[in-house]
Amino acid sequence: MKKFINDPAAVVREALTGVAAAHPDLRVDIEQQIVVRADAPRSGKVGVLSGGGSGHEPLHGGFVGLGMLDAAVPGEVFTSPVPDQILAATQAVDGGAGVVHIVKNYTGDVMNFQMAAELAGDEGIDVRTVLVDDDVAVEDSTWTAGRRGTGATLVVEKVTGALAETGASAAAVAAAGSRVDELSASFAVALTACTTPAAGKPGFDLPDDEMEVGVGIHGEPGRRREKLRPAREIAAMTVEAILGAKPLPSGSEAIVLVNGLGGTPLIELYLMYGEVATLLDKAGVRVARNLVGNYVTSLDMAGMSVTVCRADAEILRLWDAPVRTPALRWGV
Repeated sequence: MKKFINDPAAVVREALTGVAAAHPDLRVDIEQQIVVRADAPRSGKVGVLSGGGSGHEPLHGGFVGLGMLDAAVPGEVFTSPVPDQILAATQAVDGGAGVVHIVKNYTGDVMNFQMAAELAGDEGIDVRTVLVDDDVAVEDSTWTAGRRGTGATLVVEKVTGALAETGASAAAVAAAGSRVDELSASFAVALTACTTPAAGKPGFDLPDDEMEVGVGIHGEPGRRREKLRPAREIAAMTVEAILGAKPLPSGSEAIVLVNGLGGTPLIELYLMYGEVATLLDKAGVRVARNLVGNYVTSLDMAGMSVTVCRADAEILRLWDAPVRTPALRWGV
């Protein structure tokens, strides 16, 4: 496989060097592998922190900035950051009002963030945790007990980050994040496997005429493997799975994300969004806000995920609040 890399073992650190060069408004600690807002910590403001294995860019480092994350902790590719990293980032964003950890539900992430929270607690830092488990494809998976955390992580980070900017308490920020997670559901379909730099070859074999239905963002198996179908049928299957797991009453409003997994061009993602929007309209769901593009990826995997978050006036207000990060910005 052809990749723009030097040494597979140095990919994350060298990418962070590039992030630092491209975004001088961020503080990037190459040695500890953390990305922090330039103005953090802010006295009296709740710090909002997330992280996980690299390979899902722009999640999480691309969402550090005004109105979203105060810091991100990238682990090695598809590998959780270690507790010392997470603790260092927690200390870096602690302004005295507490820190909220946003954690995708993967065993390594949950364990390491919990250890870091305990260490921070020993230092007197009030840490609250929001667990994201929005993937409705499977109940348990290769790396999780319970549902996986995927595309809704972006919505959780946006809403909690916006609320933290208002001076809300750590308890209120964490509660808002958990509520968004509860109101969200995601489902993904892969057309190819992804290739990690260390392996240098696809993570699994998927014939040209097949697709993985309900795939995870690390290439974990989904519900089943079946023959490739037209986009309209894939969209219908995806929306059916989402609304079947978390029904939305007719008349509901929603934030909808049609997300590329890294190797799918925008022309196909917009085609899929058109299908998804039509299906939701038929179900009586009004798409109040949307995003189409690569936000929660799986390296170079060809595929897409759909996230639907039922949104009320408060969630929409926080979604619309100004945000300025490398990968998401509006209102400023």
